[in-house]
Amino acid sequence: MFHRARLLSKNYGRSRLTTGAAALTGCAALASAILMFSEEKSNVTCSENQRGEGSTSDSGNATATTTIATSSTVLGLLHEISIRLSNLEAIMGTSTSNNASASVPTVPSNADRYYGMPSSLASLPLPSHHTASGPVHKRGGAVDVVLGAQWGDEGKGKLVDMLSQTYDVCARVAGGSNAGHTIVVDGIKYKFHLIPSGVLNHKATCIIGNGVVVHLPSLLNELDGLKAAGVEYQGRIFLSDRAHLVFDFHQAVDGKQEQRAGRHKLGTTKKGIGPAYASKISRNGLRVGDLQDWPYFEMRFRSLAEYHMNAFNSRTTDPADFLEIDVEAELAYYKSIAPRVLSMTTDTIQYTNQAYRDGKRILIEGANATMLDIDFGTYPYVTSSNPSVGSVMTGLGIAPKMINATYGTVKAYCTRVGEGPFPTELNVDQGVGHHLSSVGAEYGTTTGRPRRCGWLDIPQMKYSTLINGFTALNLTKLDVLTGLPELKIGKAYRLNGEIIHTMPASLRILDDLEVEYETLPGWKEDLTQVQSFEELPLNAQRYVLRVQELLGVPIRWIGVGPNRLDVIDRGEGWDLAYRPAVE
Repeated sequence: MFHRARLLSKNYGRSRLTTGAAALTGCAALASAILMFSEEKSNVTCSENQRGEGSTSDSGNATATTTIATSSTVLGLLHEISIRLSNLEAIMGTSTSNNASASVPTVPSNADRYYGMPSSLASLPLPSHHTASGPVHKRGGAVDVVLGAQWGDEGKGKLVDMLSQTYDVCARVAGGSNAGHTIVVDGIKYKFHLIPSGVLNHKATCIIGNGVVVHLPSLLNELDGLKAAGVEYQGRIFLSDRAHLVFDFHQAVDGKQEQRAGRHKLGTTKKGIGPAYASKISRNGLRVGDLQDWPYFEMRFRSLAEYHMNAFNSRTTDPADFLEIDVEAELAYYKSIAPRVLSMTTDTIQYTNQAYRDGKRILIEGANATMLDIDFGTYPYVTSSNPSVGSVMTGLGIAPKMINATYGTVKAYCTRVGEGPFPTELNVDQGVGHHLSSVGAEYGTTTGRPRRCGWLDIPQMKYSTLINGFTALNLTKLDVLTGLPELKIGKAYRLNGEIIHTMPASLRILDDLEVEYETLPGWKEDLTQVQSFEELPLNAQRYVLRVQELLGVPIRWIGVGPNRLDVIDRGEGWDLAYRPAVE
């Protein structure tokens, strides 16, 4: 049975586009026949209703009306099925029609009856680069997204670095220097905080979008580090003029707020991200583009600094806890770096959309992760931005229809930095928890703090998949599980003995729930030299396939080691966004 499963998984990518092709013509014909019959029946029903108008009872009229409404809904669905089948036939070359225009369907002429669509739009054809089931990209002109699917530190940077070799533009869209990606290239370790890790592709342009909050001293230090490592970035990094600035006093406020919170602290990185976003929402913040008008920048900076000192110092009587800002020194610093910063500053909204229109391939590098999302995460133990898919539109200024694929990155187990709920958490000082922490080198890229570790959490991942609509998954650090005699997967949440099917918003419920585990056998074989799925130990294959089955999303990439190329790519057939090119 398992051998058969392996063969099926191996051939999935090739077979998914041809399976059932012979049945398409029959399905289309059946849909058309049903459609014609339903139209005739609907016309007869309407005629009979008109002939009997004024003589039938109220109940009879109600029955007739219900029949017509139901038929309309069914007819609408049948029209859509017919269009979708026609397009799929055209793409796969199985259409029996001799009419060349059949591959570019039009909206039904009576679409207003079925869909509520104005009749003036009924004759418009679908765009030539679309089918009824979505966009088919001939070459370029696509936006793909890599996101963290857990609580961060999943290994997004390595996938971005690998993918970016074939992309023209790489972008960050949310968060700030609180994010961190580590990539090892030829034994050299690169740590990224603000700059997209795609900068290691010398042909790629990198964008820091309007949704990012930027601490300019950190950005310039990161650029200097790249230059010292021999990475040429001049003319390849662009900073949005709409991106908000993080100042040193934002970081000071962040740290002091954590200190005041005591045991109720949130566990922030103290990088000033929350206070900077608070300034943005309060509409008293400053943006990168404000450096172009120095008198305006100076006026706004003085006002913002005074606001923070007044607001913070009014809540303390301890002089040691006062917030002090050397306004003149800060202004002198920003005036000195303004030319360098402005040389990288541009309207990234226009730049990105023009790149898309020019057929460029754009890769979005997510920061943090879904479970740290200010709206969807374990609030208040979250970051101050939206690290889920919505930030791609709001943080870069592109339309949703431009997104082609969304890739979720997930560890083969689970980690978290900072405070907050963690249902599958293990003790990192002993046993399996210690193994995951030590073998996985689980320390934060930005803070250096040890990460909390636990088993893979399927309910959490289903929630993340629901929000982001992942088309494929990147399963990282499978090699870290090597040597464990048995593995557990958090399969379900139980509350008061009953399985719950949602991710609770209440922290109290998250603390009270129990995790139902499924146990699988482990493996001892080294994975770091494995180059294909079929070369993995059988138990490692079983683990991957079981996770894939539970989530209902194909696992395309599998991390088997710490180095840049220690990744198995199972191919485009393991990506729901993949569609054959239309020639």
